[in-house]
Amino acid sequence: MNFAVWLIERPRWFKRVLLIANDFAALGIALWAAYSLRLSRLYIPETWQTLALLLAAPVIGVVVFYWRGLYKLVTRFIGPSGTTQIYIAVIIAAVLWALVVYLSGVKNHPRSVVVIYALIAAILIRLSRQWAGSVLLKAAPQFEPVRSDAQKNVIIYGAGPAGIQLLGALNDVGTYRTVAFIDSSPSLAGQFVHGVKVIRPEKIGKVIADENVDEVLLAAPSALRSERRVALKMLEQYPVEVKTLPALEEIASGRVEISDLRPIDVEDLLGRDPVAPNTALLASQVRDKSVLITGAGGSIGSELARQLLQLGPKTLILFDVSEPALYEISLEIAEMQNRMRVGSGKSDRKTTVVQVLGSVLDSDLVRRTIDQHEVEVIYHAAAYKHVPIVEVNPAVGLQNNTFGTLVVAEAARDAGVERFVLISSDKAVRPTNVMGASKRLAELILQAMAEDPQKTTFTMVRFGNVLDSSGSVVRLFRKQIRAGGPVTVTHPDVIRYFMSIPEAAQLVIQAGAMAEGGEVFVLEMGTPVKIDDLARTMVRLSGLEVQDEAHPDGDVEIRYVGLRPGEKLYEELLIGEDATGTDHPRIFKTSEPVLAYEDLIAALDRFEKAIAKNDLAEVQEMLRATVEGYAPDSATAAAAPGTDEWQPQSQTLH
Repeated sequence: MNFAVWLIERPRWFKRVLLIANDFAALGIALWAAYSLRLSRLYIPETWQTLALLLAAPVIGVVVFYWRGLYKLVTRFIGPSGTTQIYIAVIIAAVLWALVVYLSGVKNHPRSVVVIYALIAAILIRLSRQWAGSVLLKAAPQFEPVRSDAQKNVIIYGAGPAGIQLLGALNDVGTYRTVAFIDSSPSLAGQFVHGVKVIRPEKIGKVIADENVDEVLLAAPSALRSERRVALKMLEQYPVEVKTLPALEEIASGRVEISDLRPIDVEDLLGRDPVAPNTALLASQVRDKSVLITGAGGSIGSELARQLLQLGPKTLILFDVSEPALYEISLEIAEMQNRMRVGSGKSDRKTTVVQVLGSVLDSDLVRRTIDQHEVEVIYHAAAYKHVPIVEVNPAVGLQNNTFGTLVVAEAARDAGVERFVLISSDKAVRPTNVMGASKRLAELILQAMAEDPQKTTFTMVRFGNVLDSSGSVVRLFRKQIRAGGPVTVTHPDVIRYFMSIPEAAQLVIQAGAMAEGGEVFVLEMGTPVKIDDLARTMVRLSGLEVQDEAHPDGDVEIRYVGLRPGEKLYEELLIGEDATGTDHPRIFKTSEPVLAYEDLIAALDRFEKAIAKNDLAEVQEMLRATVEGYAPDSATAAAAPGTDEWQPQSQTLH
């Protein structure tokens, strides 16, 4: 075994020590040479101050090189991007050294030495890396990146800064061969970026076929989601796996690495272009106030906690019946607080975070929590939401979703809480299941309370499915695809609306701030998505083929398992047709039929007695009598898409 092979096999720390020693020597020599050239004689330090300045240069240089990540580069595969990093680091080191010289007070110091030093240092550092890389590659060819069939052929979609950084990362690893950039910019078409040709998107099919491409890597993190969806739709027809980069600001190191690539997420397929929030509206009902979130460990509750924390509440009370869920969100909020303090450099102002473990049905606990922490705003997200589970456990679902809301709302009213916001569901509209009916009853409770003028402003926000929540069909599909199928779809014509969890939480906060009392806010959910199409797209963008009659040898089967108990083919957002706009383009409001508070309380009393007797027939009868449009037979409650009767209700909102 020769020295080069031995060196390549050494641990990373050992090679970094050698590089540091090399750089220390090279920088010292560069500065000595700079003095000698400037003074036209062999330079010898005359005082201990000048000797100290001579030694300070390589120390500063090595520290800067470490800070700039030069010791993370693979010497054999530095490439153009690595060279640029070296030059930038040398310039920073030279400027810092010049600052040290200035502050030292040493007189008659030649200023041109700084420039000469930077030039010589850049040449020496780059040449030493280039020479070492060349020697290692020639002496140990078995360690050179594989240039054979074992190498994965990839296309980078996007020739911008992120794409160029990704190319450098791929070259560093050496097990990828980038065959082309894809970019829609006319000025880049046909050009070469770091030796890789840029081609137009319409030519991608030919390149995939000719070069036997395995993966397409999306490196356009700043593109609008609508643009990304166009790209994904085009790539769906090709037998390649598609991966993407997150936004550059989300990359922890600040530099693109292979590990930053991730599979295409459903938000990339369905997510919408963001609408800038009204910052004044966001903070108006939260800053410096005591805010309670029930169901704080759930998908929406936890995201509300994250976003509300950044708005500066005085106290944030996290209330949940699940100890593991409460622990997880409490831990995350504590970490967020630490990051916020480090980022701002301030430690004097801190939101007090309180964890309350218990059920919203515990009236004493709810009232004690509100009184003790002087709660001013409540976001009520605690609910059982899984339709099939609540359908076979109707009494528990009604108790938690309906009577839990009643307990918290009455406690809020009695304590004089300023604002109460209920997180509702599109399933509350003409419900075909107990879960939806229980949420509509919860809405009726708040609407009835709002009829009586009082200090508390009661309002509710209604929206559809959120992406990747617990129990989400997206999580199920992803798991089933990884297992090789089958992917289970309830019905080929099922349609749903989707919204990202962060967007939903942000809109809930803004809607709650606009409330005057009793109105139902409806979030504009965008275009409905056919679940069957979603499943097929997720399979294809995983680099697999759907197994069907046209492709009997496909990888993943789509299996239709039938609608679950209480499910509709599609969901609605409005009971009536009178939705009106608000100050936010994606938030609408409507006033819907209301039951008088006395009548509603009488009905709830009958519900309570029926539940106590476990009289489910009476419960069903009461739901029919109380909840407008409740029809538990989903087959008769929804017309099939494609018929004259089927009209997605959200069209009213556009």
